Amino acid sequence: MEFNINNDYFNQAISEVSRVISLKTTIPILTGIKIVANSQGLTLIGSNSEIVIEKTIPIEINDVKIVEVSKPGSIVVSAKYISDLVKKLPSKIKVTVNEKQLMTIQSDEIITHINGFDSEQYPLLPLIKNENQIKIPISEMIEMIRQTVFAVSKNEARPVLTGVNMSILENKLKCVATNSHRLALKELKIDSVMNGSFIVPSASLNEVVKLFSNDSDEMNVFITEQYIVFKSELISLYSRLIEGKYPEVSGLIPKELKTKMTLDTKQLLKGFERASIFASEWKNNNVYLEILDGSKLKISSHSSEVGKIEEIQIIKNLTGQPELNISIDANYMIESLKVIKEEEVSISFSGSMKPFIIKPINNNTHLHLISPVRTY
Repeated sequence: MEFNINNDYFNQAISEVSRVISLKTTIPILTGIKIVANSQGLTLIGSNSEIVIEKTIPIEINDVKIVEVSKPGSIVVSAKYISDLVKKLPSKIKVTVNEKQLMTIQSDEIITHINGFDSEQYPLLPLIKNENQIKIPISEMIEMIRQTVFAVSKNEARPVLTGVNMSILENKLKCVATNSHRLALKELKIDSVMNGSFIVPSASLNEVVKLFSNDSDEMNVFITEQYIVFKSELISLYSRLIEGKYPEVSGLIPKELKTKMTLDTKQLLKGFERASIFASEWKNNNVYLEILDGSKLKISSHSSEVGKIEEIQIIKNLTGQPELNISIDANYMIESLKVIKEEEVSISFSGSMKPFIIKPINNNTHLHLISPVRTY
C-alpha cells in the first residue's frame, strides 16, 4: 500500500474514528485503526465491538486533491501511536506498507516506522440492507437526540432504559427516553414505508451528535435486527441495538390536568439554575414551586448550612386551579428546559404528587414528563 495525503484530513479522520477505540479491549486488533486505500481514496475504521465508526477521505474535495493512492492495500495500525504521531507532523505525508505489515510514514525529513496487523483479521462491518432505511436531515436527527437522550437511565439494572427507544409508524419517527422518574419525547414527520421499534444505546447517540454536528446535509439511517447505522456522505456510525422490549409509556402521560401555566423559558431556566445552588444537600436537589395570587410563581430552595433563595416570576397565562405547591428535582427541570428552543413553555399539573408535563408553546411534537419529589 502506498499513498500521499494532506495531513490535515488524515489527522481529522484518525481523530474521528479513534473516538470509540478502547485500549482496554480484550481483542488486540481493536486497539488499532483499519486503513484501506483504493482508487476512490482512503477508508478508516475504528471499533469497540459495540460502536463502529467508518470515515472516507475521497481523492478530491471541491476539486482540490486530498489523497493520491499509488498502490492499493490495507493495514491495521495502533490507534494511539498513529494518532499521537500524525498530530505532530507537517501538512503533507507519504505512507507506505510492505508485505510484513510495516507502515512507513514520511514527512519532509521525518521518517517513522510502525508495526501493524494483518487487516484480514479485523472484524467485518455488519451487512446492511437498503430496504430498511429512512432519510432525515442531519440537523433534525441531532435535535431529536439532544432533546431526549439526556433522560435515559444511568442504572444498568434495566438495560432497555439506558437507551433511547426509536419507533417508526405511519411516516412518523418518535424518540422516547425515560429513567422511570422523568421522560422525554420527540416526534418528527418523515417519509418512510417502514415501521418498527428499536432501542439505541445512549453512548452511540451521543457519538452521533459529536460526529455529525458540523454536517448540514441529510443522513440515511439503516436498521437491522442487531444494528442501526447512521450514514452521511463521508462518515458512518454503526451501533449495536439493545435487546429487549421497551415499556409502553403513552399511559404515563396524564390526561386530566388541574393547573396549566405559561412561563418564559429562559427566565424559568435561570430561576432553577439559581435555586439549584441551594438545593445540592438534598438527595433529589429539591426546589419548591408555589403559585401566588393566581399570577405569580415562587421558586425557592434552602440549605441548612448555606442559606436560602426565593424568586418570584410572572406567570404569563394560567388556567385551572390557581393553587399549587410542589417539590421538584432541579436537575431534571434544568436539563429539560435547556433543550426547549421556544421562547415560552407550558407546565401542566395534575396534583402536587403526580407527574407534570412540560411542553414548548405551539409545539405538540415535544414534551417532558417529570415526577415530583418528596420533601423529606
